[in-house]
Amino acid sequence: MKPVFGLAMICAGLAFAPVGTSAQGQYPLVDAAAARLVQKYQTSSCEQLAAERQAPKPPQREATMQRVGQLLRQNPQVRMEFVSRVAAPIVDKMIVCGFIPG
Repeated sequence: MKPVFGLAMICAGLAFAPVGTSAQGQYPLVDAAAARLVQKYQTSSCEQLAAERQAPKPPQREATMQRVGQLLRQNPQVRMEFVSRVAAPIVDKMIVCGFIPG
């Protein structure tokens, strides 16, 4: 089975996150995107995650993911904040699903 975690999954979370103020942190967009992505991994089955990875992405979503990916690459603070919020729950799910050796 191919790994599910990647830039596409991160960008999907960021691309559709609402923008607003947040008491949680300095980066409200990151707060919302991270919460959405973590929730997705916690509530999706391994089969659902694998199927989503294989499904073709609409061109508009692909373009949005590229823009968000560029933001994460260019801004180390935003990247660090995002990774600190999503890494543990996503890696845990990937181990449980057998996407990476555990």
